[in-house]
Amino acid sequence: MSVGMALNIVAILQARMGSSRLPGKVMLDLAGRPVLAWVVERTRRAHWVNQVVVATTLDPADQPIVAFCQERGYPWWRGHPYDVLDRFYQAARHFKADIIVRVTADCPLVDPQLIDATIGALLREKADFAANRLPPPWRRTYPIGLDVEVCTFAALEQAWREARAPHHREHVMPYLYEIPGRFHTVILDAEADYGQVRWTVDTPQDLEAVRQLVALLGGRDDFTWREALAIWQAHPELAALNAQINHHTYKDVDARFNPGAAPHGENTP
Repeated sequence: MSVGMALNIVAILQARMGSSRLPGKVMLDLAGRPVLAWVVERTRRAHWVNQVVVATTLDPADQPIVAFCQERGYPWWRGHPYDVLDRFYQAARHFKADIIVRVTADCPLVDPQLIDATIGALLREKADFAANRLPPPWRRTYPIGLDVEVCTFAALEQAWREARAPHHREHVMPYLYEIPGRFHTVILDAEADYGQVRWTVDTPQDLEAVRQLVALLGGRDDFTWREALAIWQAHPELAALNAQINHHTYKDVDARFNPGAAPHGENTP
């Protein structure tokens, strides 16, 4: 614990309005608040996280995200729309992060205890990268939507300098785990395989499933993932709502991807 407390651990939440399957999803309502607010507030409960930053894009369409962050007092950063690795690197450098926690803003059930566990694994193993899941084709044991990736600033900077493939740039951290042995990595597994449980909000069906789950939890935002899982398992009709949705693989990239020569970013305190 003392090692972690000496480091600046910054959670960076990537968010944009231009989702292809559910436009504006991060600002849609979930029990009276935008999905983004759920992600920020739940991430803030992680004991080892010093700061939570919303990293959106320079696209004018993402101004509502910036306005919401300003209204709530959430730190924010604007960067490249599709080169998300550059957006993360510039944000991490601006906020002087020693350790970066990556969370996506479509995961309103992200669990602070799992964030702490993933950070702890990175520090304990003196690793470059730690995660509680990897995307397909790798196996995962935690529900989709509890995804946490953690890396050192040095590892992120190396990826930023060396990675060239579009999926490396758009998905931020594949360069760190794609080739075994390139970096020291550690993956956390749940005690059983819950990898088919889908709690991300990427489609209208996902949003409805999560809305109904949260309603059954009384609209609270302080539940653990195990509490949510108990409700989910007790109500199989929830899983039926989004059972047919295919999860993205780590090589899926936005057809509009073009790293180009974009400004490094924008932030106003």
